Amino acid sequence: QVQLVESGGGLVQAGGSLRLSCAASGRTFSMRALAWFRQAPGKEREFGAAIGWSGSSTYYADSVKGRFTISRDNAKRTVYLQMNSLKPEDTAVYFCAADRVLYRTSVNNPAPREYGFWGQGTQVTVDS
Repeated sequence: QVQLVESGGGLVQAGGSLRLSCAASGRTFSMRALAWFRQAPGKEREFGAAIGWSGSSTYYADSVKGRFTISRDNAKRTVYLQMNSLKPEDTAVYFCAADRVLYRTSVNNPAPREYGFWGQGTQVTVDS
């Protein structure tokens, strides 16, 4: 089992930056790919970024590519999302998620059903 707790959300002006963190408990953290999803009011949950269990592979949605960076520190059991050049359309609740299987070799499938463990979310609001 993996338990996830996000932090770092808040209110920021357009063009600004935020760094989200997701702290995990559970011995299998370092064996699982991790991802960030987001959900805006009235919209479906949307994939943002994923990182492989070793940290060597990453995958981004086109909407955030070049602006967001996902990283992980397995020793600290934490995954991060550095968000730069934020836009009002980035406003959403951001969730971190851990893969339902161990040692998945590819993170290029951003379907939420591939992730079996979810945090409670943290609100990000970008003011224009």
